Amino acid sequence: MKVGIMGGTFDPIHIGHMLAAETARDAFGLEQVWFMPSHIPPHKHAAGASGETRLALVSEAIRSDDSFRSLDWEIMRGGISYTIETVRLLKERYPSEDFYFIIGADMVQYLPKWRAIDELVRLLTFIGVGRPGNSLDLGTLPANIAEKVLLAEMPMVDISSTMIRERAAAGKSIRYMVPEAVYEYVRRSELYGVQPRSAD
Repeated sequence: MKVGIMGGTFDPIHIGHMLAAETARDAFGLEQVWFMPSHIPPHKHAAGASGETRLALVSEAIRSDDSFRSLDWEIMRGGISYTIETVRLLKERYPSEDFYFIIGADMVQYLPKWRAIDELVRLLTFIGVGRPGNSLDLGTLPANIAEKVLLAEMPMVDISSTMIRERAAAGKSIRYMVPEAVYEYVRRSELYGVQPRSAD
């Protein structure tokens, strides 16, 4: 089975994440996409919401799509979430699956700096999904990495988790920037400074 892995902080998950996953699934015939919230990603500060909350937001976002599922491995493991550690475990537990790791175009050029990248490209294929303002140029990558990167273009959706947190904290609406189930969860839980009566 061809399985996409969608890693990220998901603080919170938003429609751009969902669209990237669906774009990759559709472009390369992935049978499933597994969303895996990180505990602490190597390139970012710790998330604003707890790991359990971010995992719950992902579960809310994907519950109506049978081709999407969530995994809590990195949240449960704790510490800094290095992709190679997760991928080794995936290959150990699911040796027959063909894994594809979905990343944004802005991350493609940083692949040579990833921990154990030579091992990673032996274990899986990367899918770089085009985002607004980012070109997908594989020419600057080492050949062994470039040959394991597929490219897909998604519609222009310029939304980030940072933008959503900032809007929420400022009392501005985040509705339709996140899946409706996520929006309702955020309102009920008063996450990111959202007040139940003033989120709209």
